[in-house]
Formats: sequence, C-alpha cells, structure tokens
Amino acid sequence: MSVSKAAILEALANVQEPDLKKDIVTLNLVKIIRAEGNEIELEVKVSNPAMHAKQRMREACVFAIQRVLGNEFEVKVHVEAISGEERSGELRRILPGVKHIIAVASGKGGVGKSTVSSNLAAGLAALGHKVGLLDADIYGPSAPTMFDVVLEKPRLIEVDGKKVMVPVDAHGVKVLSIGFFTEGDQAVVWRGPMATKALNQMITDVEWGELDYMIVDLPPGTGDVHLSIVQTLPISAVVVVSTPQEVALVDARKGIAMFQLPAVNIPVLGLVENMSWFTPAELPENKYFIFGEGGTKRLAESLNLPVLGEIPLIQSIREAGDVGRPSVLQDNTTAARYWQAFLINFEKELRLLPFRKPATQE
Repeated sequence: MSVSKAAILEALANVQEPDLKKDIVTLNLVKIIRAEGNEIELEVKVSNPAMHAKQRMREACVFAIQRVLGNEFEVKVHVEAISGEERSGELRRILPGVKHIIAVASGKGGVGKSTVSSNLAAGLAALGHKVGLLDADIYGPSAPTMFDVVLEKPRLIEVDGKKVMVPVDAHGVKVLSIGFFTEGDQAVVWRGPMATKALNQMITDVEWGELDYMIVDLPPGTGDVHLSIVQTLPISAVVVVSTPQEVALVDARKGIAMFQLPAVNIPVLGLVENMSWFTPAELPENKYFIFGEGGTKRLAESLNLPVLGEIPLIQSIREAGDVGRPSVLQDNTTAARYWQAFLINFEKELRLLPFRKPATQE
C-alpha cells in the first residue's frame, strides 16, 4: 500500500489555518517528511504558538487524511509555530503591512525600557524607515511624554465600513498609547482581561499602514499582557533591557526564559545595558560604575547572546525624554553617539537572526 504526495496534499487542502482563514496547503504550511506504505509523517506550521492550537491542528490533519485516504493509514504530525522571519504578508492575519515587529522588554521596572523603545523608534525613523511605536505598558504608559504628544489624541477614520484609529505622528513615528485615553494623574486599575482587551483594540482597530518596523514597548516583568501580545502579534524578535545591577539581571534572565518557552518561542535579538556608567563633565576620562560593571555582558555571554548597546547614565538622555525629544535625534552629542552604535548593532543582528543558533539558558 502506498499513497502519492499529491493525494496527501489534496486531503490536507480541507484543513484550514484558523487564524489565517485559508487552507494549510495554499499557505504552504505543510511539509511531507515521509510517505511509505501505510505510514505518513508530516510537519505543519500554525500561527498560534499555544499548545492547544498545535494539538487541534494535529488532530485536524490526522482526521482529514484518514477521512479521504482511509483509516488504515498511520499519520504522525509534527506541529510548530510560524517563526517571525517566516511570516510574509500572506501569513499574517494581523498587521500584514508591517515587516518587522520588535518587542522591547525588561525583567523589572525602572531600568530604562521605555527610554530604549522611544530612542530605537525615533532613531530608525531618522534613518528613513517607516516606524510605529505601540506603547503596550498598560499600567505605566510613557510614550506620550517621551514624544511630547501628551495633549494629542488619535483621530478616527472609516475603513471598509469600520471606524479605526489613526496613530499620532511624532518625530516621524506613528505612536499609540493607552496614555492617550487617560488623564495624566489617573491610575489604570484593570484586571488582566480588561488590559488584554484594550491592548488588542490598540493592535487590530488601528490603521497602522505600511511599516518597516513596529516597536512594542512591553510592560516590565512577565504576565497576562505579555502572553496576550506574543499570541496576537507575529513578533520577529525581542530586545531585553537591563541595568548592570545583579537584582535587575536576575529578572532579565527570567524574562529571557519566558520568551524561550516552547509555547512562546520568540528569538531574543540581544541585550541593551542602560545606565552602564557615569562620567562627570568635569572628569571626562573617568567612569563610575554606579550599578556594577559588566553584568549585562556576562549574562549575554552565558546565554550566547550579543550586547546591542551600552548606554551610560547621561543627564541629557533623561532631560530629552522629559521634554519629548528623544536624545538619539540630538546630533553630535555624546548620548546620540551611543544610540547610533546601538542602532547599527540592532540592524546588523536583525539581518543575521535567521542564521543564528537559538540562545539557551545555562
């Protein structure tokens, strides 16, 4: 008994990818590993990385083959999530016009994650890229302040009979934040499901248009919002921010471990060390390692990850964030030079990402 690959594919054409609304054969998500005698072995890709979604796809493929070809066939199906670099526009149900979605994360708050996010977005825009910034830090949004758009509001337009928001434009970046919908002194006191629903609306009910990069400023730590984002967005890679302080590095390692979980499986592009050292203006040759020295580099080496940038503790970076003009845009300054080095490393590592071996926790 034998069966042709064409007959197997014809049977699998009845299986639909639930998120992408097309059959898995049309989407080229099927690879036939083996078809010998009554044994069939397949590899199938799915959009949703969750275990239950993989199991449903596995069962659907077995049922489709046995219904068309007969119950005598033994079918083995390996199901994997579509990786960020594999997602073409056709394989995206959400944000098909965005080439790269980059999440910026931190294990704990106060390490400068939003500062890195805003300067990364503004810096890429200054290089001529089309960039969006989604401030997903639901409980502590800072993008409106860092881009000087606190008083702005997204406008509404109608697309295909549906009203959607248009992000606020600042420094060439399309910015959207929950901060646009709350008062400055109003606390966001939401349970997980409410936060998740609001975040999903900021992703799906928005006219983001064509973008080279969408930067997603995640909340600190790990939790419901993180899981919702990684299950909703086809994230290409994650940038992890930490200070060199041991307490921050412990949490950064935990954050990296979350992205390496089989149900998440998002590559970590590299680490950014913020507040690396302090150099007084009157002592330009001196470096004072206030939060410790070399901690992020040691963590990165232990995980076989690159350090994308080391950003010193510079007063102008804080001042630029407070007045809403990211310091990466301030030409010929010390701060801008460190940001430029980070941008160069960021784009280089993103190009190399498809060829890199996965990082592993020791």
